[in-house]
Order: sequence, then C-alpha cells, then structure tokens
Amino acid sequence: MWTSPNEFFAMGGYALYVWSSFGVCALILLIEPLAVRSRCKSIVKRLKKEILADQFDKEGGK
Repeated sequence: MWTSPNEFFAMGGYALYVWSSFGVCALILLIEPLAVRSRCKSIVKRLKKEILADQFDKEGGK
C-alpha cells in the first residue's frame, strides 16, 4: 500500500521502468490502428490497380 501519491508515482524506486513501460504500451496502442489503416489503404489501392491492369489486358489494350 502506498501512503501518499508521491509513493505511488515513485513505484518503490522502479518508477522509471514502470512509467516508461506504460508510456511505450500506450504509444503502441495509439500507433497500431493508424498503421493498420495505412496498410489497408495501400493494399486496397494496389488491388484496384491490379484489377484495372487485368481489365486492360482482357480488352486487348484498346
């Protein structure tokens, strides 16, 4: 048990490790959905280009 907020934030002398771990985890939780959305958009764009290229090839390059 912590008797004061200072003791809580000091985490028994391990504050740097504990709070940096929380910070890194929070940062990853924020960045990951953005990265997934970006990858999804690029995959969809690439697939659309491939579909257009296939249609162009089937039409004989008119």
